[in-house]
Amino acid sequence: MSARILVIPGSLRLASHNRRLAAEASRMLALTDAVVTLVDLADYPLPIYDGDHEAEAGVPENANLLAQRIAAQDGLLLVSPEYNHSLVPLMKNTIDWVSRVRKVNGRPIQPFKGLVVGLASASPGRFGGMRGLEALRTVMRALGADVITQQCSVANAASGFDDDGRLSDDVARTSLEALVDRLLDTSRSLGRHG
Repeated sequence: MSARILVIPGSLRLASHNRRLAAEASRMLALTDAVVTLVDLADYPLPIYDGDHEAEAGVPENANLLAQRIAAQDGLLLVSPEYNHSLVPLMKNTIDWVSRVRKVNGRPIQPFKGLVVGLASASPGRFGGMRGLEALRTVMRALGADVITQQCSVANAASGFDDDGRLSDDVARTSLEALVDRLLDTSRSLGRHG
């Protein structure tokens, strides 16, 4: 049974290590029977979350569109950098807005509830963004996601990719392969659309 997997990098920078890691994860997933979609958050710009804005104007259309895409998946891979030992504002703001979506096409939804989620990060530092993933894991669990234990943190990412965008470090590549395998297996068994 194939699974639908959405991959979202939490950076807008074109040369971002996390965008490269998301692309590599998507490539690995595409070698399986999974239906893989790589999303660019630049295509879904959102204002900073503000309860007054939501009360006056409602949830932005881009949040509704993302929520609809997420709700249609069996699994989600979030690939996020870390800032100051925590998750980045772009990822947090996106999650906050999407979590506010209550209906899509008149049907009630909870976009993250019961969704199988994997986490990955890349950083030029020696910790590979692990501390940011801890914060992201807490947020996703609070929203009812089934966050898998396996994760991937690529340290020293400035030299971590070859010219083709593949991971050049064997340990990092093995870690990403293990994450992709676990995400796919768990999405097949626990996915919302199986």
